[in-house]
Amino acid sequence: MPSLLQQPAFILIRPQMGENIGAAARAMWNFSLDHMRIVDPRDGWPNQKAVAMASGAGRLLDEARLFGTTAEALADTTFVMATTARSRDLTKPVFSPEHAMAEAAKRIAAGQKVAVMFGPERAGLENDDIIRANAIISVPVNPQFASLNLAQCVLLMSYEWQRHVSEITAESMDMTKAEWASGLEVEKLAEHFEQRLDKAGFFFPKTKAASMKVNLRNLWSRMPLTKADVQILHGTMRQMVRWKERG
Repeated sequence: MPSLLQQPAFILIRPQMGENIGAAARAMWNFSLDHMRIVDPRDGWPNQKAVAMASGAGRLLDEARLFGTTAEALADTTFVMATTARSRDLTKPVFSPEHAMAEAAKRIAAGQKVAVMFGPERAGLENDDIIRANAIISVPVNPQFASLNLAQCVLLMSYEWQRHVSEITAESMDMTKAEWASGLEVEKLAEHFEQRLDKAGFFFPKTKAASMKVNLRNLWSRMPLTKADVQILHGTMRQMVRWKERG
C-alpha cells in the first residue's frame, strides 16, 4: 500500500470522465506517485474506461481510495493544497506549482500528511472544497485560456514533486516528532466553535452567518495545528461555556 507519510495524496474531487482518471493515474506513476483518492466520481467506481486509459498504471487505480465527500477524503491529512486557475476571495497562501511541491516535500519530511486537491473537469473546485484547504496552488497559465485538463494538471504537480524529492534538507526534520492534527480533528474543532458561537449569538445578522462561518473555516485552515493545539482550543471553549453557566 502507498504511504501518505512519504508522498502527497492526490485527490480528484468529483471527476467526470473515467479516461481523465486513468490519464491522471499514468501521470502520477510516471513520477513514482501512487497515492490517489477519488471523491464521488460522476460515472461511478470502478470504471473500465479509467482502467483502459491507465495502461501500465492499473495498480495505482486498484489501490485508489474512494470517498463520498471532500471532508471524508481529507480526514487524516494535516496540510492540504487546492489547485485552481480562478481568482478567489478566500484569504489563503498562494503557491506556484514549483513552490507548492517544495512546501509539500518539506512538510512531509517533517512528518505531516499532505494532500493536493484537483477539481472536476467542467468548472474546477468549488468554494466549499477550497475552504478546507490550507493553501492554494495557482498555475501561471494564459488568462484567456486558463482551463487545464485534469490529467495535465496532475502531470504538472507530479513533475514538480519529483524535482523536489531530493532537495529535502536536514533542517526540515526539526518537527518530525510533532503530532500534527488531522483533517478530521480540525473539522471537529471548527464544528465545536461554530456550535458554541451560534448558541452565543455570534453569527449576527443571519444574512452574514454563512460568510462569517467561511471566514472562520479559513482561519482554522491557515493555522498549522498540532493535536495538543486542538485539545487546548477544545478545552478553552468548554471552560468558557462552564464559566458562563456558573455565572
